[in-house]
Amino acid sequence: MIFHWLLCFWSFVVDVALVRRMGDREKDLEILLLRQQLRIVERRQQRGPVLERWEKLPLVALTARLQAGTTDWRERLTATMLLFKPDTVLKWQRELVRRKWTFKQTNKSGRPRVDPEIERWIVRLVNENPRWGSERIHGELVKLGFRLDPKTVRNVMKRRHLPPSPQHGASSWRTFLNHYKPYMLACDFFTVETVWLQTLYVLFFIELGTRRVYLAGISEHPNSVWVAQQARQLTWQLQTDRPGAQPLHFLIHDNDTKFSTAFDSVFAAEKMEIVFTPPRTPQANAFAERWVRSVRTECLDQLLILDQRHLKHVLDAYIEFYNHSRPHQGLNQNIPMASPNSVSDGPIGRRDSLGGLLHDYFRRAA
Repeated sequence: MIFHWLLCFWSFVVDVALVRRMGDREKDLEILLLRQQLRIVERRQQRGPVLERWEKLPLVALTARLQAGTTDWRERLTATMLLFKPDTVLKWQRELVRRKWTFKQTNKSGRPRVDPEIERWIVRLVNENPRWGSERIHGELVKLGFRLDPKTVRNVMKRRHLPPSPQHGASSWRTFLNHYKPYMLACDFFTVETVWLQTLYVLFFIELGTRRVYLAGISEHPNSVWVAQQARQLTWQLQTDRPGAQPLHFLIHDNDTKFSTAFDSVFAAEKMEIVFTPPRTPQANAFAERWVRSVRTECLDQLLILDQRHLKHVLDAYIEFYNHSRPHQGLNQNIPMASPNSVSDGPIGRRDSLGGLLHDYFRRAA
């Protein structure tokens, strides 16, 4: 920035030197030329340009020189300043004077500021523990080795607009769902368009706790009878594929008419409670919606689907990769069904799926 100011100052000095060397005739012609250009700019713009402080300084200095050298300086200034009003230039001069006599206060009285690290910990403890009060948070910070007054905790909570007293019984919806995720199953439909513009409907299920996905079926014309039959086949698959796992107690789905009473009764017989999502609220079934985004982005959007048979082959391959090979950020980079015999040493290999669209990296046994 300082080099930019020096360059502008040097340009101003060069302009002054060039003007002094010019004759009266040349000056008159150049003034006329510049005034005509400024008239054009004045007609084109509704307001003057926004200037930096260093750009205002030469205009203020030249205005002061004009004011000192002429008696009718305001009329001359009004006729000369085409882009700005005379009062605007005078206001700039007052601002420069005010900045000259304004000093920053170096010695501030009062209590010192709270350590930013302590303040961050206070906010974190309040957000993570809504049932804790200021005294409980103060005790936790003392245990961690921070030295502070109990009033500091209350002042920070007040300044950050945090609840001053314990919110008894308060619990976030995220905390509630995290507790019951191992017992939840969600299902939904999504559509896929083939090359021949044939619309295929895909029914899938996903476990919220493990993120394991099940492909229930694909149909061009799904109805309540077909959906109920896919539900029966899924319950048989769950009994076979989940020996010794946590039993599922809840099934989440929307109010689609294809999820009929017969469909719900299949899961009710397995002692599962049906949880309906509110209308037009896809975020209420966020895990299922997120999987649809993953399968589209990573797989379906990269291929041309020929027919229903081709789509089933593609989805079977992707779900196998998704369940057994793909790390998940929501699971701390773990895999839903990781192999228990994985090795951490040895050369690294790669398995390709769907013609090289999906890559699975692994270590071979040494």
